[in-house]
Amino acid sequence: MIIAKLMGGLGNQLFQYAVARHLGVIHGRDIKVDTSFFETYDLHAYSIGPFNIQENIASSDEVKALTVRKKGITGGVMNRVLQRSPGACATHIREKHFHYDQAILRLPDNVYLDGYWQSEKYFLGISEIIRQEFRVKTPQTGKDKELAERWISKTDSINLHIRRGSYLLPPYNSYHGTCALDYYLQGVECIAQRVKEPHFFIFSDDPEWARDHLNLPYPTTLVDHNGADRDYEDLRLMTQCKHHVIANSTFSWWAAWLCENPQKIVIAPRKWFNESNHDTRDLIPDSWLQL
Repeated sequence: MIIAKLMGGLGNQLFQYAVARHLGVIHGRDIKVDTSFFETYDLHAYSIGPFNIQENIASSDEVKALTVRKKGITGGVMNRVLQRSPGACATHIREKHFHYDQAILRLPDNVYLDGYWQSEKYFLGISEIIRQEFRVKTPQTGKDKELAERWISKTDSINLHIRRGSYLLPPYNSYHGTCALDYYLQGVECIAQRVKEPHFFIFSDDPEWARDHLNLPYPTTLVDHNGADRDYEDLRLMTQCKHHVIANSTFSWWAAWLCENPQKIVIAPRKWFNESNHDTRDLIPDSWLQL
């Protein structure tokens, strides 16, 4: 059994599912997800249910079986492979650092994955499976369908994502921080120089800030009709845009990565965290432009 601990927002949960899914494919096993984090943490909720995933929720007994320390030969071998202390639970795999850890995809079956795993290198080997399973199960309807068919598909559409919200609150404001207005303005001009008739579709958890601060000299549409409980619909719309200016956010990272335009231009912030103790070299794909 392979269990992924889910935590954080939708973008984080997609990364956590993706690494477990790849390990499951390697071992020919379905995977399960542990959603217990959201029972005591109210900032985010379990969010990947609307997608075409293997939705198997792990029981508390299944989680305990892989996270409570056991003794024996297997545990000793696992700890030596992962260079962990003998006191660690061998099947509870905690992320050691932010950048890609190639040892994760060499793990045996029966592990509990506990981390963020924010690199495409954890799932590039099954990228088509991930693209298929990260499609929304239900058809696009109403205003979302109209926007996609009448405007996004018929223009040089650019998703511009502004993440603020919880990033403004302690401790996230000092740890993560928000992208500066200058970054977005530079990103807009960078893409405008490469796209003939750009039309920017702005997505934000703070639409009032976007409306007040982004006065662009290009056609612009502020998309603010989906609430937080329909974030998957915003993600689908963002993915349907042809190009992307993303925030330091896994939510817009996935919108850009899932975009199927082979000529897509993606602008990403070079500075992902305010704090400098994370090595982000494996976070941004090589084909994306960093500002």
